[in-house]
Amino acid sequence: MSTPRKIKVLFDAETIAKRNAALVEEIKARKLDNLLVVAVLKGSFVFAADLLRAMHKAGMSPEVEFVHLSSYRDSTVSSGTVNIMHDVESDVRGRNILLVDDILESGRTLAFAKDLLTARGAKEVLTCVLLEKPGKSAVQIHADFVGFECPDLFVVGYGMDVAHSYRELPFVGVVEK
Repeated sequence: MSTPRKIKVLFDAETIAKRNAALVEEIKARKLDNLLVVAVLKGSFVFAADLLRAMHKAGMSPEVEFVHLSSYRDSTVSSGTVNIMHDVESDVRGRNILLVDDILESGRTLAFAKDLLTARGAKEVLTCVLLEKPGKSAVQIHADFVGFECPDLFVVGYGMDVAHSYRELPFVGVVEK
């Protein structure tokens, strides 16, 4: 077993929870009927779960689905190719979709998922990301709802990992060298 590494906290659990509540109010204001939340696995699972609980608290009752896409595998750098590991099982035709992802960096994964759901006949596909790294986009996509602007660092925690480690952390942080 390797020695645990020190993690510098960028966004603590309380700050994230407050921002999630604010994001839900922004989403609720859009008055999206027949809403299907599609969480992009694996990185967004904690964010999506907390967002869904905040939606319930705000009186919303969306349905939930998952898509597992990967462009990183065991690397800290995107391969540039998005692979579908697990597809959405529900029919999205005519539905309002809220695509939830952990981080908008190159934009390839989010653009791929948005294009896929749009091509399948979704009424509208909106995007919600916990973190956005400005100036890193390799494709033209902007998130409709953004939790936080993130510095150009490789982040872990709150569902995000490096080689499957650190997902369990209740905050977003950076592994210190």
